[in-house]
Amino acid sequence: MSQKISIRFYNDREVRVVWDDAGSKWWFSVLDIVAAINREPDYAKTRNYWKWLKAKLRREDSQLVSATTQRSELT
Repeated sequence: MSQKISIRFYNDREVRVVWDDAGSKWWFSVLDIVAAINREPDYAKTRNYWKWLKAKLRREDSQLVSATTQRSELT
């Protein structure tokens, strides 16, 4: 069973994380990290930026480090 934990990450902004017992790894909310780095308080703008960035990377044949998907349990 996963345990949800909230931590401080960057510029005192909260980033949601989930511990995956089966995989023994942390899953971070990419949107929270993008919002913290860009100092963007608007969730919709952050989400649109991330969507645009992923599309841009695909067009350039760049690959993300791992498959990134929206996970409803983090919202």
